[in-house]
Amino acid sequence: MENTAHLLNEIDKKLMILLRDGRTLIGYLRSVDQFANLVLHRAIERIHVNDKYGDMERGVFIIRGENVVLLGEIDREKEEQLNSKLTQVSVEEILDAQRREIESKQEKNALLRQRLKQRGINNNLMLEDND
Repeated sequence: MENTAHLLNEIDKKLMILLRDGRTLIGYLRSVDQFANLVLHRAIERIHVNDKYGDMERGVFIIRGENVVLLGEIDREKEEQLNSKLTQVSVEEILDAQRREIESKQEKNALLRQRLKQRGINNNLMLEDND
């Protein structure tokens, strides 16, 4: 519990949490246990693509502690400054932009694999994480 005791100071604060799978969640921390499992209230999943972002409502969200990469309190002033530089779009628009971005990366990786294979280099291990 000693490692997660500092999280008790974050209860009822608005936090941003980056997960191992790359998702970003924002919400109010309501509970934490000895394994650093978290309960977020009024949670949203924020998706960024270039200079646009969209928020998907998630409500109450339970997160296993082992999936947390980064966690921090949101500074409201800095949040407003950052959001003024970004454009908020609908959930449908940001999901479409995200899908196109993923497809583009996959096409680039496939092309790179093909070029490496032509040169006799089997480099699948390096490219797996990017798919």
